[in-house]
Amino acid sequence: MEVPGGGYVVLTLLVALFGALSWTYARRLVTVSRVLRRGVRTEGSCVRVETEPYQRSDARRHFFAFRTADGARIEFEDLAGSSTAEGSPVTVTYDPRDPEGTATVAGRGSWSPVLQSLALAAGCGMAAAGFAILLGFEITGGDR
Repeated sequence: MEVPGGGYVVLTLLVALFGALSWTYARRLVTVSRVLRRGVRTEGSCVRVETEPYQRSDARRHFFAFRTADGARIEFEDLAGSSTAEGSPVTVTYDPRDPEGTATVAGRGSWSPVLQSLALAAGCGMAAAGFAILLGFEITGGDR
C-alpha cells in the first residue's frame, strides 16, 4: 500500500535530520576553533573510554578531566583518536567563562576533534543538500 506524499515526508525528515546534525557539528567546530585561538591551556587526562554496544572498534567515546585555575574539576566528552587510552595525558584548552561547554583536547598533537567535526559537518551538510535536491526533483516531477 502506497501512502500519498510519503516520499515527501521521508525526504523532508532526512533533510531536517542531516541539516540539524550538520548545524550541531558546525557549531562545535566554531567553538573549538575559537577556543584554540583564545582559550586557556592546562594539563588533563583521559579518564575513561567507553565502547559502544556490539563491540564496534570504531565506536568509542572518550571522556577527559582537568582542573580549572580555581581548582574545579571538569569532566567532558570529546572526539579523540583511537590511540587515546584511559590514563593518557592530554593538553586541554577551554574558555574560563564556560569550561564545561568549551573544553577540547584539540591542538598540537591532537587535531582529531577539529578534523572529525569538520568532516562530520561537511558530510552531514552534503547529505542534507543531496536529500533537498531529491526532494526538489520529487516535488517538480523532475521537470525544469
